[in-house]
Amino acid sequence: MARLVKKEFKGPLEIKIGTKSIWICMCGLSINQPFCDDSHEKTADEEDNKTYAYEKEGDRTEVKNWEVAY
Repeated sequence: MARLVKKEFKGPLEIKIGTKSIWICMCGLSINQPFCDDSHEKTADEEDNKTYAYEKEGDRTEVKNWEVAY
């Protein structure tokens, strides 16, 4: 089953534990969830106020008429 998950962050969240940093994926593209694998670099040229869908292979398409069903 496929899911379309809306994420707005374009970079990871840094969590500091003592002197060590752990980077948590916030873009949703990391294959190493919940940890960042730098996949967010694919989002660098996304335009604001647009929604994109990423395929498993990394291909990106713009999503039009985003609707949420409850």
